[in-house]
Amino acid sequence: MKEQKNLTPQQIVKELDKYIIGQKEAKRSVAIALRNRWRRMNASDEIREEIVPNNILLIGPTGVGKTEIARRLARLAMAPFVKVEASKFTEVGYVGRDVESMIRDLTDLAVTMVKDEMQERVKEKAAERVDERILDILIPPVKKTGVGFSSDNNSTTVSADKASDAELNERTRERFREKLKNGDLDEREIEIEVKSSKTPMMQVFGPQGMDEMGINLQDMLGNIGKANKKSKRKVSISEAREILLEEEAEKLIDHESAVQEALERVQKQGIVFIDEIDKIAEPSTGAGKSGPDVSRQGVQRDLLPIVEGSTVNTKHGIVKTDHILFIGSGAFHVSKPSDLIPELQGRFPIRVELNSLTEGDFFDILTQPKNALTKQYIAMLETEGVEIDFTEDAIRELARIAAEVNAQVENIGARRLHTIMSSLFDELLFAVPDDINSGKITIDPKYVEKQLAGLVKDKDLSHYIL
Repeated sequence: MKEQKNLTPQQIVKELDKYIIGQKEAKRSVAIALRNRWRRMNASDEIREEIVPNNILLIGPTGVGKTEIARRLARLAMAPFVKVEASKFTEVGYVGRDVESMIRDLTDLAVTMVKDEMQERVKEKAAERVDERILDILIPPVKKTGVGFSSDNNSTTVSADKASDAELNERTRERFREKLKNGDLDEREIEIEVKSSKTPMMQVFGPQGMDEMGINLQDMLGNIGKANKKSKRKVSISEAREILLEEEAEKLIDHESAVQEALERVQKQGIVFIDEIDKIAEPSTGAGKSGPDVSRQGVQRDLLPIVEGSTVNTKHGIVKTDHILFIGSGAFHVSKPSDLIPELQGRFPIRVELNSLTEGDFFDILTQPKNALTKQYIAMLETEGVEIDFTEDAIRELARIAAEVNAQVENIGARRLHTIMSSLFDELLFAVPDDINSGKITIDPKYVEKQLAGLVKDKDLSHYIL
């Protein structure tokens, strides 16, 4: 984890290149922003608090990699990351979510993340405790009772019997302990007590601007009658081990220190990705002034103090947003970045324009990334015993069709490839495994042309749009 946090800007870009094609300028900007986090935390105490993150505004059409860049960046940093849609927030006084809820969501996620990490650290000790609990069910230990100083011979005999029973019990437990470790008893069924995970089906809505109160009320009511409620289940030992491991690990971690560490991590390393930020900008042309856009400028004004640094109350404690990195993203088709209120514009000093994807980019997207769509379809059909092989010309044809359809209809970027690949494999996915249950299938340009002929020739492509 530490190595990933200390990646240099060039190393970060190399990691992003494994999943995202092109967009070098955007990758450079986010890589520098991430490394600046490490630089700030290692700066001297007197200047550390003065160094504020340079928030980034990513501008570009849909499907070019804006969200993916932010998501992969958060994974590299092992940082708390939350993606929110700017369009779901409204000004105080209207029905909708309060902008502060994005920080509460980020904090909840960080607490879960830290607790998971802590549970991972105590897994070994928890596993030992689980084995002891399973042993207690299989071979209950002999209860120890105090032995008096009576001179009665019968009393001495009973004590000796109990001592030998305890010794025999311990030897039996030891043998079973070995069998447990070797997995010899994994299939045996036992009855265990587990905490009831059922929660009442209820939802409490707090008033606008007081959603934290709503959350706390929901937690409080949800826990009524739930405390210490246990139920018995009959499961195999291998299943019991998984169920009890989480329970024992939960007992071993310090929940208070987990919350404190999470709060610190949110404040120092948190990343908030605000998607569709262009939807809260009011176009200078006057378009979009009517209709349901009741509080666009109000949302911007509410967002401003959070982005520039303020304190937010969460159920885990107070969070300062001064050093949280905010990444704004939008297509800005109708509006422009300059349509945002000046104060908010100033809080996103780094602006990066992402390029539209070309035919060459589509070819790279289908071949280079670790999670390329071609690799996904190969892996899926491999589970059915069918081997898929793509020729280079076939992939180039797919890239050409994707670029052509994007140009003729609407440019939805790399998402168009999902439509193309779905149409290409539609017949094959339906035929496997009933008609085809094994063998090798080569996807060549002829096969692509046959499957996608309707898509290419049909001028009215509206029904192919995602």
